[in-house]
Amino acid sequence: MRVDLLTKEFPPEIYGGAGVHVAELATELRALVDLEVRCFGAPRDAPHVTAYAEPALSAAPNPALRTLGVNVEMAAGCAGADLVHSHTWYTNGAGRLAQVLYGVPHVVTTHSLEPLRPWKAEQLGGGYALSSLVEGAALETADALIAVSDGMRQDILRVYPGVDPDRVHVVHNGIDTGAYRPDERTEALEQHGVDPERPIVLFVGRVTRQKGLPQLLRAAFAMDPRAQLVLCCGQPDTPEIAAETAALVDELRRVRDGIVRIDGMLDRAGLLQFLTHASVFVCPSLYEPMGIVNLEAMACGTAVVATATGGIPEVVAHEETGLLVPVEQEQDGSGTPLDPQRFAADLAAAVNRLLADPDHAARLGAAGLARARKEFGWDVAARRAHAVYRSVLN
Repeated sequence: MRVDLLTKEFPPEIYGGAGVHVAELATELRALVDLEVRCFGAPRDAPHVTAYAEPALSAAPNPALRTLGVNVEMAAGCAGADLVHSHTWYTNGAGRLAQVLYGVPHVVTTHSLEPLRPWKAEQLGGGYALSSLVEGAALETADALIAVSDGMRQDILRVYPGVDPDRVHVVHNGIDTGAYRPDERTEALEQHGVDPERPIVLFVGRVTRQKGLPQLLRAAFAMDPRAQLVLCCGQPDTPEIAAETAALVDELRRVRDGIVRIDGMLDRAGLLQFLTHASVFVCPSLYEPMGIVNLEAMACGTAVVATATGGIPEVVAHEETGLLVPVEQEQDGSGTPLDPQRFAADLAAAVNRLLADPDHAARLGAAGLARARKEFGWDVAARRAHAVYRSVLN
């Protein structure tokens, strides 16, 4: 069985959880199928991996149009595949084109849904409407859909009521506990001016509305001032969210010390050291179909404080591996807290509870490590994806 895996991100160009998912899944799938990976970006040296550069279009077109240009080339490369498997709207169009052109099954993995990320209109303008159109066309016609959590599956059926529930399968994200494990070294912390002897509250994520960083920064005003707040920030989605985040960091630094912002993706060795030494890992996401980063923290033995939204409760077990912070949210797709002050206060209170009781935090962290190792292997995810492939080919 030849499967063409279609993705925007693939090593070494990875910037988010979907990219991590595809990279890890591909490694395990190679033992089960004849796998071809098609991705965006610069040429790759790895065998059976083909990268496509965005086309040069005149008059500075909307980025979504360049994405569709890649999709056309990607679909052309799928000739001869028995099945195509696309990830995110960035390649859903290629999967749909290949499905129609070659008459092969199209499997879609949903890592998020465009209609539930309306803040992307800030980033893409009219391209956001286009991305939503592409995603809807792909999901409503896919032979099978893979949701990364039960929460994600419910979102699919709510947002796209025309999708047959029998076509939607749940395959949770995984974690490589051989690669993600506690690392007691401190070189990365010291390099960035973080005191390993002082409590650390850690955030790792992109600067986007989805990840809830502004909410975390507002909560930080009420956090125990003895703790350092370390922000490992990916690239901002827009100048507006970048400016809002920078202003909140500056305001926070005026009233307390120990605020460390690290821009850009840490390498894995550095990330492991930060995850291991964190007293608390915080995931304040307003929309999170699952959240691989929570598994990464758990695999390093660190207690997690996270928003009780999306698929996060399927990963973080409340009072067992961390604390879940409830939030009532707008139903307009933005995920905006109905009471932002209360959400910030509850987030700060959960963090402060663990900072005040390190032994409790350590117990939660140890339980999280055991849960990650037992229940979230990429080999399991690959076998389940393979079963979905077989179901649509039979």
